[in-house]
Amino acid sequence: MTPQQREVRDRAAAVPADLAAAASAASPEPPAPGEWTPSEIVRHLIAVEEEVWHPRIRQLLDEDEPRWAWVEPDRWGGAPDASLDDLLAEYGARRAVTVGMLDELDDAGWEKTGVHATFGRLDAAGLMRRAIDHDREHIASLER
Repeated sequence: MTPQQREVRDRAAAVPADLAAAASAASPEPPAPGEWTPSEIVRHLIAVEEEVWHPRIRQLLDEDEPRWAWVEPDRWGGAPDASLDDLLAEYGARRAVTVGMLDELDDAGWEKTGVHATFGRLDAAGLMRRAIDHDREHIASLER
């Protein structure tokens, strides 16, 4: 793993703590009509981890140049009565799987690429930079 790849991996691993801090400090109510509560944002990030990042990393490992469409999952529907803390723990567990998948990549795995319909050619680090950007957008919305 190059220093740049390690930095991306470590930034991805740091997101659950940053999300927990922002979500816990935010009002439990939506900031404006039609916007999501902290719990709904965390549910969305759980769904994105499971439906977008996990499959795409697997595709990088298993396929030659996978093609990815723009996907924006709604909110994870599991554990309907879960507290915010429970949801944050669920998200942390899902992100830990993602980081574990990154840790399993060898040099060739980090270099494999796929093509995203919007973002173009992405290697594993580029894919995870998109994941981190998406996470940070939601964290920023909680901090407003």
